[in-house]
Amino acid sequence: MPQRKLRYAFIGAGGIAGAHMRDLAKRDDVEMVAMADIAESSMAGHRDRFGIEGMYADWNDMLNREEPDAVSICTPNKLHEAPTIDALNAGCHVLCEKPLAHSAEAGERMVAAARESGRKLCIGFQYRYNPRTQFLRRAYDDGEFGNILYARVKALRRRGIPNWGVFGRKELQGGGPLIDIGVHVLEMTHYAMGSPEPVSATADMFTYIGDKPSDRVESAWKGWDYKTYTVEDLAVGRIRFANGAVAHIEAAFAAHIDKDDWNFVLMGDKGGANWDPPRIFTDEHGHMVDKSPGWLPSAAFDNMFTRKMNNFVDHCLYDKPTLAPGEDGLAVQRMLDGLYRSADSGGKEVEIGNGP
Repeated sequence: MPQRKLRYAFIGAGGIAGAHMRDLAKRDDVEMVAMADIAESSMAGHRDRFGIEGMYADWNDMLNREEPDAVSICTPNKLHEAPTIDALNAGCHVLCEKPLAHSAEAGERMVAAARESGRKLCIGFQYRYNPRTQFLRRAYDDGEFGNILYARVKALRRRGIPNWGVFGRKELQGGGPLIDIGVHVLEMTHYAMGSPEPVSATADMFTYIGDKPSDRVESAWKGWDYKTYTVEDLAVGRIRFANGAVAHIEAAFAAHIDKDDWNFVLMGDKGGANWDPPRIFTDEHGHMVDKSPGWLPSAAFDNMFTRKMNNFVDHCLYDKPTLAPGEDGLAVQRMLDGLYRSADSGGKEVEIGNGP
């Protein structure tokens, strides 16, 4: 009996779409059939490399003509909501790149559309598939940390303002480093904590480098569009959870620090942990003990991205569990929204809604 193939399409044909295609091309049970983007030149490269013949300027035209089984959403954050909902309503499963959306309200509509259509909605949280993250989540599940009291989250670059795409435009992205790179470390921290319910947030945000010409200081990523730069360079915030835990987050595209810092730390009443390097700190046999895994699979970006794509295909074709459901993306989006709303209010504590 012939193996069933997942007919796959893409909305948005930028660089991240190519990463999706690279891994999907390795599978015998996936057929990449079409892509939609306003830039034909972006699609032409993927057509030549991966043999994807369907090229459309309008995603609804693509959905109607090609009738794919699954779609990757690889558009700017502001454009996650509409194509996701249209694809779900057309009967497609959807893998939406992170973050879920540009706002929690948009994310709520996306999750509702998945529920009402009976289709699967997953979020591109590849760091959830990192072996370090899985090691710490399993330790949490086994009760290694007891009750998590505090988490410290860092996604800091010394000088890493993107000089491509629309990462500096708040009207299209929803924010800067917090929603772009902070989301990765925040989501895997939240996952490793057991995904507690967020209830309030406070934050402050600062812009002091990105809105100035990049030739002021030598750096690898020069040439960003400072004239359209409307996002934060540095965000610092605090999230409270219903179980009493607190998380502190720092995210920066540009900060006067020693080096880039991408990590999270957990502190519980029975034990704590560090993500990089992966270590657990606890008390055993009357002594303070540090524990490290003797071996973990490769934590390279390409490998965890491959695990992400494989998990989505297996979820769609074989109904295997997903590690990144839309509901988790919505919980993270609500935290991000709360942090931005607090910063806009001058750092006041704001409530985080957790409706259906």
